[in-house]
Amino acid sequence: MTRTRKGWPIAPPSDAGLVILLIGIALLLAGRVWLVENPQHNPWAPLDLRDPVGLATVAKLAALQDDIPTCHAVLNRSEIGFTALDPAREGECLRSDRIIPTDLSLAPSTAQMTCPVAAGFALWLRHGVQPAAQENLGSPVQRIEQLGTYSCRRMYGAESGRWSEHATGNAIDISAFILADGQRISLLQHWNGDGPEARFLREVRDAACASFGAVLSPDYNAAHANHFHLDQGRSPGIGACR
Repeated sequence: MTRTRKGWPIAPPSDAGLVILLIGIALLLAGRVWLVENPQHNPWAPLDLRDPVGLATVAKLAALQDDIPTCHAVLNRSEIGFTALDPAREGECLRSDRIIPTDLSLAPSTAQMTCPVAAGFALWLRHGVQPAAQENLGSPVQRIEQLGTYSCRRMYGAESGRWSEHATGNAIDISAFILADGQRISLLQHWNGDGPEARFLREVRDAACASFGAVLSPDYNAAHANHFHLDQGRSPGIGACR
């Protein structure tokens, strides 16, 4: 037992206290190593779309919506080729963020979209679409048929009301998936039922909800009977997923 200048005794650290301290340090170091080895869960690690979807993925995707240079850096880091285009149009249809991705297996392949849509699509294709295709259909997806990204219009083409995310190219509509073995899985033909094609479509719809702010399918309404609507109008995981 030691004493301070005022004579008050100070107890030395107990063995139990020392053990607790050492355990805490060990856990802290182990947690740091785990985050380094699992960047998908690490909020401070740069986003790489090749990493599995993790605890930090949605927040990192959401951060791209207001940071186009960082979004471009994510595509480059993830080895997703793209061509950046100059801004176009004005008003509600101003397109300040326009790119044409070259590595997303889209048909037609010239779709112009925002960078966050391309990032979400790349993540969905790698970690949602391809695994579901292999598991349910026994073949990888070779091409994905899209109905369009940009259309300067209000929702459902109405004369008034909210503007569509398509008005700025912040959305993409998907109608069918072409597999490497030649199978064509379309929403119009295969959504209903309980076969492997229907299971595949429902699994990729659900997987898209981790990559996009809104996911609308034939379950949403008749206007989406033949396609998935995927957009980044909100942060992924927050908007509609139906």
